[in-house]
Amino acid sequence: FFHSHAGICSALKLTVPSHTIHGIEGQPLHLTVDYNFNATASEVQIIWLFEGPQSNPKYLLSSVNQTVVPDLEFQHKFTLIPPNASLMISPLRISDEGNYIVKVNVRGNGTITASQKIQVAVDVPVTKPLVHTEPSSGVVEYVGNITLKCTMGKGTRVVYQWMKNGKPLHAGPNYTFS
Repeated sequence: FFHSHAGICSALKLTVPSHTIHGIEGQPLHLTVDYNFNATASEVQIIWLFEGPQSNPKYLLSSVNQTVVPDLEFQHKFTLIPPNASLMISPLRISDEGNYIVKVNVRGNGTITASQKIQVAVDVPVTKPLVHTEPSSGVVEYVGNITLKCTMGKGTRVVYQWMKNGKPLHAGPNYTFS
């Protein structure tokens, strides 16, 4: 007689809603990750790593079944609640911008593995703009030019748009922008 080993097709599917996620500085950010597999599992391991713009990947935390092992340096910043593979970052800081790598290992009749990378961009809310006029009196009738300068304290990915009576102004003989 002889032994026959049937080929076992076991697949692990790991999904993220987007490969780039924008968060707001000071707010919590939830990196949603779903996984499913069609195998019998004795162990499910979830690992999260962070890769900053100029740094090697750093270990954040991992879990095996229901036990979470955080990196002690980051234990109060990152949260994982197994069996969910989603990561909570709270609060989000500029230094958290970069790539987050999630890896899921499932051990059953062999080990299957999958990983995904999520790029996190941190946005800083724009502060209220201040408009200064030159000359400061604002009265330029019959004189010539007036210069309006718009500044803001902080914010990322800022776009300026000048409006007059609720309508956008465009460069032309009466307006120049710099």
